[in-house]
Amino acid sequence: MCGIAGWIGRRVEKPQDRAVGMSNALQHRGPDAEGIELLDLNTGEDQLALVHRRLAIIDLNADSNQPMQTEDGRLRIIFNGEIYNYIELREELIGLGHRFRTRSDTEVLLRAYDQWRLAMFDRLSGMFAFALWDAQRRELILARDPFGKKPLYLMQGRNLLSFASEISALLSAQPDGQQLDLDGVREYLTWRYVPGPRTLFKQIRKLNPGSYAVWSQGEVTETRYYAPPDQTDLTADIDPGTAKRRFLELLDRSVEIRMRSDAPFGAFLSGGLDSSAIVALMTRHSDNPIRTFSVGFSEQAYSELPFARRVADHFKTDHCEIVIQADDLMNHLPKMVRHRGAPVSQSTDIPIYLMSVRASRDVKMVLTGEGADEILGGYPKHRAESLAGVYRSLVPASLHNNLLAPLMRALPGASAKFDIFARSAGERDFATRMISWFGAMTARERDSLLGGLATCGHDRNDFPFSSSVTESHLRRVLFFDQTSWLPDNLLERGDRMMMAGSIEGRMPFLDRDLVSFVSQLPDRYRLGLLGSKQILRDCMAGMVPDEALNRPKIGFKVPVAEWFRGSMSDYVRDHLCSSHSVIRSYLSAKKLDQIVTEHAERAADHEKLIWALLNLEIFHREFALGPPQ
Repeated sequence: MCGIAGWIGRRVEKPQDRAVGMSNALQHRGPDAEGIELLDLNTGEDQLALVHRRLAIIDLNADSNQPMQTEDGRLRIIFNGEIYNYIELREELIGLGHRFRTRSDTEVLLRAYDQWRLAMFDRLSGMFAFALWDAQRRELILARDPFGKKPLYLMQGRNLLSFASEISALLSAQPDGQQLDLDGVREYLTWRYVPGPRTLFKQIRKLNPGSYAVWSQGEVTETRYYAPPDQTDLTADIDPGTAKRRFLELLDRSVEIRMRSDAPFGAFLSGGLDSSAIVALMTRHSDNPIRTFSVGFSEQAYSELPFARRVADHFKTDHCEIVIQADDLMNHLPKMVRHRGAPVSQSTDIPIYLMSVRASRDVKMVLTGEGADEILGGYPKHRAESLAGVYRSLVPASLHNNLLAPLMRALPGASAKFDIFARSAGERDFATRMISWFGAMTARERDSLLGGLATCGHDRNDFPFSSSVTESHLRRVLFFDQTSWLPDNLLERGDRMMMAGSIEGRMPFLDRDLVSFVSQLPDRYRLGLLGSKQILRDCMAGMVPDEALNRPKIGFKVPVAEWFRGSMSDYVRDHLCSSHSVIRSYLSAKKLDQIVTEHAERAADHEKLIWALLNLEIFHREFALGPPQ
């Protein structure tokens, strides 16, 4: 895993300084080596810059540093990520006449393009973002992996296209790009993250997951080469024995090839089902104890350390634990916002970062359980969506909106989850409902907070809502999760927080073959009668401790709801209620005060909303952004 950046188009002033600035902004992503190449195009009128920072994991020799090119100079590449099936592809390419100078997956990717051009995407198993210059066709190809595990941001002007793994690298080259996108703020307040391709910067966008862009003669075209299979109904009639056997084979293979590394590696272990399953399968393929890392809190109700420890003991791993406090969050949050180039959408970012920093002392790469919930149906909303469908068929919209929903939300002692169900269950519009399940506030609440700024223009990406499956509530929700919540929040979080600690994360549950197989299974294999991720539970029975198999999901949950009322209360008020607050200049100050007070006095649980607003304020401060103009 590495960092990439560059540009193509009209020649810029001081290109070497510009390239070095982009490289420095990405140093944490690749501390092992730096590569910069500047090429004149069109007799010097135009220019191509390729910038690379390397975190060496496969083929540690300097020969595998980047940019890398073919012997004749026709093809050049900078690449961030890993191609897990590079050994098999290398053997196939040798059989087709290609000769290799290195053992790296980068060279495999370069020669795969030489052999198959854009058809190569169907052959790749991995996570990647790359820029590849085809001098013969005079085209620059920019691409991301199917689920968007690796990021790639674009900034396009009239005569120049810039790209980078992180927003900070783009802004180092073009500081005038620091312009707030009010539409992005509106979406952030409802979604709790900024859905792609938008960012909070007007001139910067994300290249969509499963897509490639081609620059040719100053024009850029973007093509989607992959959509998660839950977009359509591919259900097959598979008997339980066959389903269980095939699922375990594919998951085991996915874990095995993700353990390919020339550097030390380990696993993040929460003690829950997903990470325990990964560690269980890793032990099958290692003669040495697996290094595992866990994080917890002094507040025992939130800490998973005892559970993770029991799983670590069960598999005899080389286990490491860290405990974090509210001070850790306050001390590191501004830095995390800058690394993310956006507000930190969930408090779990901080534990992941601190765990990555600790793990990087011992390993360069870890396997994680990320993606299991979005593929196998692991969230409460996946079951609630089906129940909500029955509810909507029985309860008219007017009765829900005017009586039942307000009544449910006003019940004494109603939990935040109950409030979300009351808000979401009766929503007739599918897209609005998908946002509502994980969102911070309704559109009406958001517009009340925005006041006069609520009526700006808006252009939503409708791809996450495009599943054609009407018979299965589950599949429609999962497709949204796989194309929005996962790439634009969870995977973005994982990449930025782990790379901030200079460590790579690999996610076996997001293997393309595994995802394809799971999509063929009837819903009962994902949502069982009593539990979620049913086929994973069936496969892991007798393999992981019963406690990991059956206990409720926590998932590195941080006790910020209590910290906001205690050790972080002054921090929250300084950011949201003081004269120093930037967002008070364009959001309703009265509403902000009300939200903070209601939470402090336990009149309401505004944990998600306060977290979203706090991070929006920190984002403004870190990037020196004033209110929207």
